[in-house]
Amino acid sequence: MPATVAKSPPKYPPVRNYIGGQFVPPKAPLLEVLNPADGTLLSQVPLSTEGELDAAVRAAREALPGWSGRTIKDRVQVFYRYRSLLERDFASLAALITEEHGKTRSEAEAEVAKAIELTEFACSLPQIVTGEVLEVSRGVECRTDRLPVGVVASIAPFNFPNMVPHWTIPNAIALGNCLVLKPSELVPLSAGRIAELLAEAGLPDGVFSVVHGGRAVVEAIGDHPGISAVTFVGSTRVAQAVYRRATANLKRALALGGAKNHLLVLPDADLEMTSSNVVASMAGCTGQRCMAASVMVAVGGTDHIVRRLVEHARAVVPGENLGPVISGEAKERIERYVTEAEQAGATLLLDGRNTVVPGREGGFYVGPTVLDHVRPDMAIAREEVFGPVLAIVRAGDVDQALAIENASAYGNAASVFTESGGLARYVTERASAGMVGVNVGVPVPREPFSFGGWNDSKFGVGDITGHGSIEFWTRTRKTTTKWNREAGTNWMS
Repeated sequence: MPATVAKSPPKYPPVRNYIGGQFVPPKAPLLEVLNPADGTLLSQVPLSTEGELDAAVRAAREALPGWSGRTIKDRVQVFYRYRSLLERDFASLAALITEEHGKTRSEAEAEVAKAIELTEFACSLPQIVTGEVLEVSRGVECRTDRLPVGVVASIAPFNFPNMVPHWTIPNAIALGNCLVLKPSELVPLSAGRIAELLAEAGLPDGVFSVVHGGRAVVEAIGDHPGISAVTFVGSTRVAQAVYRRATANLKRALALGGAKNHLLVLPDADLEMTSSNVVASMAGCTGQRCMAASVMVAVGGTDHIVRRLVEHARAVVPGENLGPVISGEAKERIERYVTEAEQAGATLLLDGRNTVVPGREGGFYVGPTVLDHVRPDMAIAREEVFGPVLAIVRAGDVDQALAIENASAYGNAASVFTESGGLARYVTERASAGMVGVNVGVPVPREPFSFGGWNDSKFGVGDITGHGSIEFWTRTRKTTTKWNREAGTNWMS
C-alpha cells in the first residue's frame, strides 16, 4: 500500500451537478476525489439521489421540443463551435485528465484528440442521416425519417473521463435527444468542463445535464420513466445489471462490459514491431482500458519475441512514461492477481508489484508486469485485471491458440501478429471478438467505423459510436404518400 498522505484542503471546490444550464450546489453526502499520482485531495463529489436525477430529467423534457424541433443542420452548428473550443482548451483539458485520472501527458492529449474526432463525426451527421425516398408503386411514395428517442442517459467509466462521454454526447444530442450524463465518481472533474464548453458553444439549457453519484443514481436511471434509452460502459458485472434493469423498464439499453483481449503472436511475426506493440497495448494508459492486451498467446517458437518484449517492458518507468492506477484498492487487486498466478506456477519475468515512485509515495503505482507459462485456467488468464500486466499463454499451433481465445467469456478485441496474410485471415475469421487487429496491438476502429465487442463484452444491439450508434439514438418514421388520384387501388390502399 502507498504511504498515507496527510490531508490538506482540496485543490478544487466541491463538484456540482449541472442541471437546466446551471451548476447546482451539492445537497447529497460528499465523497473524496483523490489524485491517483500522489494521493492528494483534489475535490469532493456529491453522491446524488433520485431527486437530483429527476430534476435533470424534468429540465431535459422541457428542452426537448425546442431542441428536437430544430433541423439537424442547425443542431450540429453547436458541435462545430464546440469542436473549436476543444481545440482552444486542448492543453488544459488534457492536464485535468492527468490530475484526476493519472494518465501521462501524451495519453491525456490523445484522449482529448479522440474526443475531437468523435465530435467531428457528429458534425457530419447531416450528410449521413438523410433518410430514403422511393416511388414504391405508380403515384405512391414511401419515405423514412430518423427522429430522436427523447431524453436519454449515459453512464461513463473512470478510465477515460473525457473520451468515453464523447462516445455518446455529440451523436445523441446532434440527433435531437437531450442527454443526462452520469460520470464516474472517481473522475468527476472533466464532466464539468464538458458542460461549460457545450454551454459556451450555444447548447440550450436542459439539453445536456450532469448528475454525479454512485450506485443509487445508476439504479435511478434504469428506473426513471422519463428516460427512454441508456448506455453504460464499465465492468461486465455492472453492465449486466444495468442492461437488465433498463430493459425490464422497457428502455433501450446498450451496455459495454469488460474484456480479456488475446494477442496471438506467431513465430514469423516481426520482432520489433510485435514486441513493442504488445508492450504498448499492455502498458498504455496503465492497462486501464478495455482494449488493452492482457493475454499474449505465444504460438510455437516465439521465445525471441518474449525476450525482446521484456526488454521493452523494462523501459516503461512508473512516474515517467507510466501513470498510476486509479486507486489503492485497484493496486491491491492487480497485485493480488499477480501473486496468485505466481503461486499457481506462472513464471514471473518482470515484477511490478510494490512500486513506489520517489516524491509520490502516496500514489497508486503498479509497474509493468509480465508472467510466462500462464495456464488458461488461471484467474489471471480468465478475468479482467485492468492493470499493466501481461499473461503469456503457450500454444503449439494456431488452432490451439484460437481455441484458447474462443474459450474466453469476453469478446471485445483480439489481434494476430504475423507476416503471413493467409494466417492473418485465418485468425481474423475465427476469433470470437467484435474488434480484430492484424499487427495492431489496440484494434480500436476509428470514425466512422463503430466501437463494440461481442459476448460478455457487450449487452444490447448495435455499437456505441460511428454509424452503429445512429440506430440506437433514433426512431425511424415511415411515411407513405399518394397524391395521384389515378393511382391503382388494392388491399394495401
